[in-house]
Amino acid sequence: MVVQQHRSGGGTRAVRALAVVGVMVAAAGCAGDGGGGDRAAADDRSGPGAVTAVRRAAAVLVGPGSGSAAAGSAEVVTSMETAAGGTRVTIRGKGTYDFRNQSGRLKVVLPQDPAGEDEHRPITELLAPGALYMMNRGAGVPVDKWVRIDTTALADGNLVTGGVTDPMAAAELLGGVSAVTYVGETDLAGVTVRHYRGTSDIGRAARRASAASRGALTAAANGFRTDTVPFDAYLDEQGRLRKVRHRFSFANEGETREVVSTTLLYGFGVTVSVPLPDARDIYTGEIEQGRAAGTSDRTRAGSEPSPGRS
Repeated sequence: MVVQQHRSGGGTRAVRALAVVGVMVAAAGCAGDGGGGDRAAADDRSGPGAVTAVRRAAAVLVGPGSGSAAAGSAEVVTSMETAAGGTRVTIRGKGTYDFRNQSGRLKVVLPQDPAGEDEHRPITELLAPGALYMMNRGAGVPVDKWVRIDTTALADGNLVTGGVTDPMAAAELLGGVSAVTYVGETDLAGVTVRHYRGTSDIGRAARRASAASRGALTAAANGFRTDTVPFDAYLDEQGRLRKVRHRFSFANEGETREVVSTTLLYGFGVTVSVPLPDARDIYTGEIEQGRAAGTSDRTRAGSEPSPGRS
């Protein structure tokens, strides 16, 4: 199970509380553009209409066609937060994402190590269907090489491994909802949004997901302590997802831990370019997965095996 890689001795090692295979090893609302798109119906505030509005979040982000600026792409701000040893850790990301091609580029900033260890350089992450590429990965990887991880082979489907929940996966997780509560309207950086709260079934979301996302979400359905994920979703008047917060829980050395992942979307219609690395630029040697009390696990980069399940 992916969570078995999350090791922490507490205190000074709290920054490794999220450690799995990728960025976690090293460190444990914006106003949007206007644009077209279907407006959310009045009955989206409650009942079946609310469920439908939340389930359609991913489809609305993809947009109706190549000429629409309603969605299709967006600027993205992310955060991933957990706690260990009394220390709260937040990993932050920022970049752009193309929902039609399900690809994006983000810069991920790790928290400062309270133990005073060397600060980790920001990690560049390229998101693509079924794959995660990381530059400045650390753990013995040359600085000019990328690490490629097969996200369908990760027990969490890369929902937390890279320190960023893939924005399309974050939206498609909402497809697994069966009931939601309409909390009310609120303001998100000058944009009126509708706040919905509910719980999504990962397996159901995987079955309803697009082909490009289905493999990773299917893997994630077996990777957490429970099959369900509580969420808060914020949709604008066009039905576009502006903000979503998921609360993932997993078992770690007999304790239940929670990872809170938040994705903010704005600047819809932005141009996104995500050229993938050439094969010669991808590191294929061994990389360190986790560390605890002087021990380390190593695996071969380029084709990541799935961590064992609990």
